[in-house]
Amino acid sequence: MAGADTFRVQADAYEQHVGRYTPQLAAAFCDFVAVQPGTRALDVGSGPGALAAELARRIGPAGVSAAEPSEPFAKACRSRVPGIEVVIAPAEVMPFANASFDVTVSQLVVNFLDDAEAGLREMVRVTRPGGVIAACVWDYAGEMTLLRAFWDAAREVAPHRAAARDEGDVMHWCRDGELAQLWTGAGLNVVRSSALRVHAGYADFDDLWAPFLSGVAPSGAFCVSLDEDRRTALKDAYRRRLGAGDGRFELTARAWAVAGTVA
Repeated sequence: MAGADTFRVQADAYEQHVGRYTPQLAAAFCDFVAVQPGTRALDVGSGPGALAAELARRIGPAGVSAAEPSEPFAKACRSRVPGIEVVIAPAEVMPFANASFDVTVSQLVVNFLDDAEAGLREMVRVTRPGGVIAACVWDYAGEMTLLRAFWDAAREVAPHRAAARDEGDVMHWCRDGELAQLWTGAGLNVVRSSALRVHAGYADFDDLWAPFLSGVAPSGAFCVSLDEDRRTALKDAYRRRLGAGDGRFELTARAWAVAGTVA
């Protein structure tokens, strides 16, 4: 189960899964970065475009570019945010000139890169001296409730398989302070960190559960890899852990964010 490959699905599956949190997260992230009008910004790993949309709202579409390796997600980003530049490219090799951007940001992507250090070096290359580079990732091991409860339930029904795939254990750069270490190691200056807290609402438990069956993200890929009996057991254990009934409910999520300036 390759992490990045699990996002090569239709964008609406992602939007119904963790994508429910991303517009609110994008606003909090841009506040943390202090994105200002008049800047030129790059969204690395844009997905369907939640962060790109927030950047366009703040600085105008003409000031925003995006790089996204998944063709369906790149198409969705173009449709969602008319007027921005969207290229199909991985973070590690982007078709932009040196020092092209004032701000380079990446939301929920760094932990999925094949080579995070190389991706960050590329972000540094395309950002002007004195410009800002920032990223955020989910707190998989702690307060990202949707996914933490899922993997805890998965460990109940398929302990060994789930332990090998639990994002709280296998993901890099997703614990408090790890992104800051990566940023400092890349030579970025004035490195600062913050926790970002957001929430999402669900009509009922089935509203939450349905996206997992599309196979989107590592959690969805694990779900569809189970046989029917274990998948039913997972659904029951997950629902029990969330305490979800038949009506509306809300979950909270925490992400770790980091920002630094190019020397």
